Amino acid sequence: MKKLLTILFSMLFFIASAEEKSLKANFKDGNPNIKSINAMTFGPEGILFIGDSKSASIVALDTKDAKATEAPAKIEMKNVDVAIAAALGTTADKISIQDMAVNPLSNVPYFAVHNQDGTPVLLKLVGDKIEWVPLDKVSYSSRGIENAYAEDYKDDRGRAQRVWTVSDIEFKNGKVMVTGLSNAEFSSTFRSMAFPFGKSQDDASLEIYHAAHGRFETYAPVKTFTTSTINGKDYLVASYTCTPLVLFLMDELKGGKHIKGRTVAEFGAGNTPLDMIVIDKGGESFLLMANSNRSVMKVRFSDIAGFEGSLTEPIEEPGKTGGVNFIALPMVNVVQLDKLGDKSFVMLKREANGDLNLITGNDFWL
Repeated sequence: MKKLLTILFSMLFFIASAEEKSLKANFKDGNPNIKSINAMTFGPEGILFIGDSKSASIVALDTKDAKATEAPAKIEMKNVDVAIAAALGTTADKISIQDMAVNPLSNVPYFAVHNQDGTPVLLKLVGDKIEWVPLDKVSYSSRGIENAYAEDYKDDRGRAQRVWTVSDIEFKNGKVMVTGLSNAEFSSTFRSMAFPFGKSQDDASLEIYHAAHGRFETYAPVKTFTTSTINGKDYLVASYTCTPLVLFLMDELKGGKHIKGRTVAEFGAGNTPLDMIVIDKGGESFLLMANSNRSVMKVRFSDIAGFEGSLTEPIEEPGKTGGVNFIALPMVNVVQLDKLGDKSFVMLKREANGDLNLITGNDFWL
């Protein structure tokens, strides 16, 4: 009996220890040598995942910002680019804000910035102050991205392609998911990596029918994506330049397969999708998407679920839309978008007078 009890207690201790083991247990201290920040997203425990196209790697950074706080009703700051530039000792015309991500634990917005010479910088907004987040002496874990283009590779139009190694990034269900380009025959690629990082990387090449272009495409990178369960199945929900909205079954995106997505909407040529988030209200889910040349779009996932077809014919009229409906919200020139708690979202918005302001929206618009 005593032996049995000893075994049971040992098993319980082992289970408890395993449950308490941090995802940061194998992090190391030092300099991850981040060369660019092309996209970023938060995971558990205040871990910030950074997509670095220039070095073809993903860095998991311990921000030491893991204390849970209640989401504020709003976060606002005028002339964010000016404030960031001032913190860096320069001017707004000499920086480029690459991405914004809100820590879901602390509700602190983080900004990825490139200096004029391309040097990456990470900053955060604490209260009303911009603070510099070090990138050279940190606790981190990293993993290289396989099959990336060479740094000097250009397409037949002379455009550098290495920069699109990471076009967007998300963490979900224990995996880091990355869209971008690879040097494979079909270059548009989805990659996934279990976290904590191991030796394996799974991937699939992507193909879509682009109604605004009137053709099938395999070379254009996904510009922004999210994931969602639709009619009981998990999907990658992705959008590309000239704004097709495409679904890919998550279960198929592995093993080096070549996967054709289902184009459920065309939201208009002459536009690039910039960010997308999912927000719930009243038991219904909504997709919000920021754009370069159109206002923020709202799409009901119930409408996506109800659209069983696929766009397979050209949309020839410039700017015309098709497929799943969307609502154009009165939010224009939104260049960055992320969730704030469960009911709100923050936006970097370029105002008519040229100011770049951080403002908050909420589920009133859903």
